[in-house]
Amino acid sequence: MIAMPTSVSAQVPGTTTGAPAELPEIADPLKVAPKDARALSKLFFDRLQTLEEGTPEYQYARNTLIEMNLTLVHFAAARYRNRGNGQMEDIIQVGTIGLIKAIDRFELSREVEFTSFAIPYIVGEIKRFFRDTTWSVHVPRRLQELRVTLAKAKEELATSLGREATVAELSERLAISEEDVIEGLVASNGYTAHSLDVPLDGAESDSPSGVSRTHADITGECDPGIELVENLHALAPLLETLDERERAIVQMRFGQEMTQSQIGEQLGLSQMHVSRLIARILGKLREGILTED
Repeated sequence: MIAMPTSVSAQVPGTTTGAPAELPEIADPLKVAPKDARALSKLFFDRLQTLEEGTPEYQYARNTLIEMNLTLVHFAAARYRNRGNGQMEDIIQVGTIGLIKAIDRFELSREVEFTSFAIPYIVGEIKRFFRDTTWSVHVPRRLQELRVTLAKAKEELATSLGREATVAELSERLAISEEDVIEGLVASNGYTAHSLDVPLDGAESDSPSGVSRTHADITGECDPGIELVENLHALAPLLETLDERERAIVQMRFGQEMTQSQIGEQLGLSQMHVSRLIARILGKLREGILTED
């Protein structure tokens, strides 16, 4: 559930405290008809511009505008009612955030209806909500938008060709490179995720025991990088025990991958001396790790 901002969640239908004398006291702004809301909104916006922000009068005008125009949020959210997953309440909430942004930025001098001004803000917040929450794996916005474009192109080409379109055909249709098409197709896999316990296709028939095999049975292996991470964690405190010159040698040899001769030139030492120092440092570190074990 999305937490509502204070300016919205604190709204109580019927609140009239702080109403300026020039504005009507509306007992329940939520019940104002859309046609009446349009006319009243102009009056409230005109007065809102002259009120000092933070005063009870300002809050009354702003809160009433929000509640009177909540029908715009429900109107914009209606197109997403088939999304399912019990998200309609969240959609209404993020749409309300868009409405609030529109109210705070609207000016009568724009000579445009507030409805026309607010809808893009509301829809924008709803789309941002889906973009940020519906993908199982986060991918760049460019690839999220490319997924939609590819899906439409694939459907159109499948209809005209009578088969699935190839990468080259999608590339030509969208006037983008084949590499971009492949990147978009791969990124599309991040939209939904499936459990590793889902049975493989035909797994039951392939299993001698009759027990379905799952993705978890064939996915994953020992990561050789784990041991490296453990060793680096073990080395960190041991490196602190080295003196300044020894740490510099380790950094140059293993961090910057400098040769022993280059290190010698840097420190004014012979290559042989550097070799002995590296051997001694490594011996000290190795002994420290073995002692910890």
